[in-house]
Amino acid sequence: MRYADGPATAHDVYIEAAPQAVWELVTDIHLPARLSPELQRAEWLGDVGAPQVGACFAGYNRHPMIGEWRTVSHVLEVAEQRLFRWAVVDADGRYSEQAPDPAHPLATWSFALEAEGSGTRLRQSVRIGPARSGVNLAIDRMPEREEEIVAFRLGELHANIEASLQGIKALAEAERSSP
Repeated sequence: MRYADGPATAHDVYIEAAPQAVWELVTDIHLPARLSPELQRAEWLGDVGAPQVGACFAGYNRHPMIGEWRTVSHVLEVAEQRLFRWAVVDADGRYSEQAPDPAHPLATWSFALEAEGSGTRLRQSVRIGPARSGVNLAIDRMPEREEEIVAFRLGELHANIEASLQGIKALAEAERSSP
């Protein structure tokens, strides 16, 4: 798969907790920094304390191959206890001289929740591109290995998603079993 194809990955997990409890965790933008090896911290921008369409939050990231960088995420969709989706842009022009545009993000992320039995099915997904990102830096250096580079990055992202989902599952189920 090539970068221009909009490569994506996703994973889901069943959580023995009500959708409301899971929703509270997935919409806490600070939580992923506890679960992700890449995201170091996040903060709402402006007078926002909860997800709402149009709200923005900054993410501070670190990767051993490209160092540290900041992104800004634009909340695209919020459907209470069902969907939280956001577009990530290169706010500081690290990868491109083009103005950040949530219609052409570095990546688009989402959490989708569905009531299932006595719990919740939680799915996290990401689509990378179409805007330039750290992946493009590697592709620029080795264009003949683009498909391998994209596959490697998708593998990293998939592993991060799995770790995040397992962390959310553990937290939600621990809260449920607490008196």
